[in-house]
Amino acid sequence: MLVSLSGVRARTLHLCADLAAELDHRSVPLSILFTPPSDDEDPAVAAWLRQRSRAGDGILLHGYDHSVPPSSRAVTLGRRAEFADLPAHEARLRLIAATAALDRAGLHAEGFAPPRWLASRGTLAALRERGFLFCADTSSVRDLRTGVVRRARVQGFGSQRQRTETLRCFALVLWAARAARRGGLVRLGVDAGDLTRPGRRQAFLDAVDQALEQGATGSTYAQTLTGSPDGSGLTSVPSGARLVNNP
Repeated sequence: MLVSLSGVRARTLHLCADLAAELDHRSVPLSILFTPPSDDEDPAVAAWLRQRSRAGDGILLHGYDHSVPPSSRAVTLGRRAEFADLPAHEARLRLIAATAALDRAGLHAEGFAPPRWLASRGTLAALRERGFLFCADTSSVRDLRTGVVRRARVQGFGSQRQRTETLRCFALVLWAARAARRGGLVRLGVDAGDLTRPGRRQAFLDAVDQALEQGATGSTYAQTLTGSPDGSGLTSVPSGARLVNNP
């Protein structure tokens, strides 16, 4: 089971720390999707991320600057889909700037999760060139060294309207239990903004608990792909997941 958290900022840090503590009690590591800020971020955020990384959580680069639209052509899915339609040269420039920002904060990203989980072919090429180990998109996790793709869709709350929230919360818990029972890879993602809503927060934790009860074990993205934090080789694949050679 892979549990990811996005939206980590100074104003949401207390919510993120609370979720991390809940997952620590369950021995489930976090994969934290972090976008380096364009201005000076509260140093407490970088300090917390460094502490979580030392404790075993994974840090994934989550884009660079969502406020600046790509210069190549319009991205119809909106500004937050920053890497959805970039050519390799522009993706490369943004990745260089983003990793430099991470370095200044004393952080290292083991992989890449694009905004809205959407990455262009040019982005994948730039990621390989920049030495990233993997890219996690909406429906798969791609090993950028071997081209092996592990199929599994990330599940979360998205931006659905409040009137459908109860149904979505219920569906998320049922999905997590069913996917874990079938032996598949369970990918759960939450934004820090969701944690302000008690129903979503509880449903997310319930989904984690249901997956654990059905035999899932918590892992980070790098550990799931490589079998160890140092990237020494692919893991065995549960029956519910598919590996596809797709360079």
